[in-house]
Amino acid sequence: MVLLLVSLLWLQLSCSGDLSAPVHEDKRPPQHMQPPPCPADSQASAADDPSWGPHKLALIIPFRERFEELLVFVPFMHTFLNKKKIRHKIFIVNQMDHYRFNRASLINVGYLESGNDTDYLAMHDVDLLPLNEALDYGFPEDGPFHVASPELHPLYHYKTYVGGILLLTKKHYKMCNGMSNRFWGWGREDDEFYRRLRKAELQLFRPSGITTGYKTFLHIHDSAWRKRDQKRVSAQKQEQFKVDPEGGLSNLRYSVESRQELSISGAPCTVINTKLECDQDKTPWCLLS
Repeated sequence: MVLLLVSLLWLQLSCSGDLSAPVHEDKRPPQHMQPPPCPADSQASAADDPSWGPHKLALIIPFRERFEELLVFVPFMHTFLNKKKIRHKIFIVNQMDHYRFNRASLINVGYLESGNDTDYLAMHDVDLLPLNEALDYGFPEDGPFHVASPELHPLYHYKTYVGGILLLTKKHYKMCNGMSNRFWGWGREDDEFYRRLRKAELQLFRPSGITTGYKTFLHIHDSAWRKRDQKRVSAQKQEQFKVDPEGGLSNLRYSVESRQELSISGAPCTVINTKLECDQDKTPWCLLS
């Protein structure tokens, strides 16, 4: 929590030009992944204007320790959605426990903790920024809408990919029983969720008419600078390609340690500090360092 507050203060100072202490070069990301400049405070006004429509988006960010990316993401996305007149709330679901990172479970937490005033959600990676304002973040009434589609995502191009940025109504997310809680570490939870969409007989939609190709998004993660947890023990390797027939919202176990309303460069967000629970008999790989 101290690190989070210090990082937020750093952003407020750096965006306003009041950062007097020098930043050591070895603590900054490489030049090729430097993010866009901070938006002006005048662009980050409140984003709950009823005249923008009846629907409200819960932008859910599964998070742990990636402060540099978060400090860019929140004001960037708040400004982006304001321009498109999308009513929204940004939820940072921060994993505080000692287990491995579990993106799917954190999204499940975000769904349950996002409140009744939002009626659809975006499962959104913190390191992926939309650069094309023609991208649709509106209410996906007809079915799940995969914003970061394979023909647009800078890294992942296989046809069953549904990661990065996926919009669903809360009704459709519940029909899928959320995401599986078995995926500790990085990767594969999206592939399992694709099968849930198929099982729920939900039609998947993707953007059309976008001409910017793989330059549609800015990916601000650098694997050499920030390593991903891709370790797999033998039992985990056997399980990672299986469908989880029962797990999801129905067997999620967690506690909310605190909720904090914050503003990053004038952009409001809610931090949900969360501790997940792990059944070590069923998923012992949750304890890998």
